[in-house]
Parts: sequence; structure tokens; C-alpha cells
Amino acid sequence: MLHTAVGWHVELEFKEDDTRTRAAAMVRLPDGSEIRGHGHASRHDSDANQPRVGEEVAGARALNDIAMQLLDKAHREIDAAAGRPSHPISV
Repeated sequence: MLHTAVGWHVELEFKEDDTRTRAAAMVRLPDGSEIRGHGHASRHDSDANQPRVGEEVAGARALNDIAMQLLDKAHREIDAAAGRPSHPISV
């Protein structure tokens, strides 16, 4: 069976200061919906200033937020199509 390739558009933005990094992520799905997630990272005073590491941690947390929302969305769509509650989708 031949399947059509589908793409998702993902955006990540960061705001940083000397000790904190905040990430905002957004994924645009083919059905036109958008899901947004947020994440943060904090640097301890004794840690070296490594902005890239803060971005990686905050970005991963924002993407994880989106992942959990996508699982919830998929679960609701399965329930709606089946007309009954289904088993939870685990990570």
C-alpha cells in the first residue's frame, strides 16, 4: 500500500537571561490545528554559563509538552471514532 508523505511544521523560540531559558514550541498539523508547548531550564549559580545546554533542556521540555498533548488528542480521536472509551495511550 502506498502512503502519502505528510509533514509537520515545528517552531521553537527561546528567551534567555543569565540563569534561565524559556522555550515556546508550536507544531502545525495537517488538519490545520496548532499545538503549543512550553519548557524552561534554570542554571545553578555554580554551573558554567552554557546557553546551548539551557536551550536543549528547555526545548526538550517544550517538545515533551507537545508530545503529551498529541497523545491526548489522538486518544480523544480514537474514542470519538470508536464511540466508547479506549485504553490510554502510553508513552
